Amino acid sequence: MAAWTFLTHHAHLLLEVAKNPDALVQELADAVGISTRAAVSILNDLEAYGCVERERRGRRNHYVVHRSAALRHPTNAAHTVGELIDALTDLR
Repeated sequence: MAAWTFLTHHAHLLLEVAKNPDALVQELADAVGISTRAAVSILNDLEAYGCVERERRGRRNHYVVHRSAALRHPTNAAHTVGELIDALTDLR
């Protein structure tokens, strides 16, 4: 049987960023189980959509999650990024 999960890599990376907004990209990638290159691509997607913002702090990035951003899929658009994070983590 092929391995699969209910959440996409985008969702997993978003949850990791919410848990550790000062993590290095490599740390985020390792936590999700993807390559650094894939993590950078996903972070770019999340930033372009407006649910994550990167702030430079010295030589590192700090990530801000915009919890009020709507989820992308039309069937979930009535829910926010914050609701997803709250449902799947204990970060409240």
